[in-house]
Amino acid sequence: MNYEKLMKRAISLADQYKYTAKPNPVVGCIIIKDDKIISEGAHEKFGCNHAEVNAINSAKTKVGKSFESFGELTLICSLEPCNHSGKTGPCTEAIIKSGIKNVVIGALDPNPLVSGKGIESLKKNGISVTINVCSELVKEQNKFFFFKNTYGRPFITAKIASSIDGKSHIVGSKQTWITSKKSREDVQKLRASKDVILTGGNTVVNDNPMMNARVDFLTNQPKKILLSTKTNLNFDAPFFKDADYEIIKERDLDKVVSRFKNTDVTSILVEAGPKLINSFLNEGYVDKLIVYESTSKLGPNGVNWFKEDNAVEKLGFKLESSYKIESDTKKIYIK
Repeated sequence: MNYEKLMKRAISLADQYKYTAKPNPVVGCIIIKDDKIISEGAHEKFGCNHAEVNAINSAKTKVGKSFESFGELTLICSLEPCNHSGKTGPCTEAIIKSGIKNVVIGALDPNPLVSGKGIESLKKNGISVTINVCSELVKEQNKFFFFKNTYGRPFITAKIASSIDGKSHIVGSKQTWITSKKSREDVQKLRASKDVILTGGNTVVNDNPMMNARVDFLTNQPKKILLSTKTNLNFDAPFFKDADYEIIKERDLDKVVSRFKNTDVTSILVEAGPKLINSFLNEGYVDKLIVYESTSKLGPNGVNWFKEDNAVEKLGFKLESSYKIESDTKKIYIK
């Protein structure tokens, strides 16, 4: 049986729900009899049924038509089935109750609550388990989830818009549009992929941003985190309206980041001015830096993003990709 081909199908199925399953990992599941697909399922929405349960429920409607007994079937899922109760019941329990006797798993769940325990539970109940089929693809698909459970903190991306001469904005200006409309639309998709957007008080006061994900598809809107000790905030501003937000007055970034350790948050996008961006960079809390660079110059009245040339490279970042968005250039740096 070509389990790799079927696992790739499960991974592809899961990917359709990457904006609505977050901050949970995306998971796809396929149930087969011999080489025939009986049913499919995915974790479609945070807090709702997991992929295995959806696939099993779909298969139940075909008993006596496509197969006689669940014992004839093989369940293929991209991530190890959970063995604990959270917002939903354990997937291992659903699999065991169904009568399925063969399970193929893409990657082990890195969550200490699950890792290996789901497999152990299945085996104890007489189920044959095959693991690590296309595991690297599953880990890449859920890289934020794996990162969080490996390092104990969310994956942090910093995003900046820069003039070609390395400036953020004009001194004393309320708002400086640097990049093109297409680049700003690209930022909306970037926001939609993250669990949290984090910014500073000067950005909220000076730029008056909404800082949500304005996209034409369903997404779980990222929570907004404002790092600020300002007392003159206007809570009627767009940033605060109809939004899930939190104000953190802590200045120590170690303490700020550690607040997310025991939460569901696996990814953070930092959108802020040079001071806060550089604080995250210098403290080593940026895993990816995205620069939208325009062809315009802001000149001597512009505020520099960085104090010295090649600052990004000196901090250990390497250019992963660079491509054009209209007249702008989007550069992605990783550590």
